[in-house]
Amino acid sequence: MKKHLTILAFIAFSLCSFLEVNGQNYSSALGARVGYPLSASYKKFVSGNNAVELYAGYRGWKYYNWFSVNGAYQIHNNLEGLDGLQWYYGAGAGVYFWNYDRRFGGDTSANTTFSLQGYLGLDFTLKEAPINFTLDWVPTVFFNGYSKGFGPGYGNLGIRYVLAR
Repeated sequence: MKKHLTILAFIAFSLCSFLEVNGQNYSSALGARVGYPLSASYKKFVSGNNAVELYAGYRGWKYYNWFSVNGAYQIHNNLEGLDGLQWYYGAGAGVYFWNYDRRFGGDTSANTTFSLQGYLGLDFTLKEAPINFTLDWVPTVFFNGYSKGFGPGYGNLGIRYVLAR
């Protein structure tokens, strides 16, 4: 299995080298990722169509909650004929700090979980205003703690203020 994943990763990175390089619509943006989790977000293009996004989020339920810190490397590509709209993909990692309140037993516990994420999304920047929108799917694999396993239901709608074009 590990050998197959290594070969798949090599093929994916090789194909990326053939993609057309296009300019992005902004240089940096600050805002929120509204979804799972609710997060504060900062996105910065580091070269060409390559961006780094950092975000910190919170998710709460009746008896437990978590705070997360995540980072992602994303590659953007223009969609032909749709000015201002790009699609992107990437990968990232995160750390989740869980807090559990066991009402029935009267005790509380905490846990830390690490994750790897994939990113697939759309990015749109308004021409007339410094506003950027993203919509993405972020499948996540958790490695340790109470929440081990695959989480396919993560994703967000991002709304950001463009700091620099």
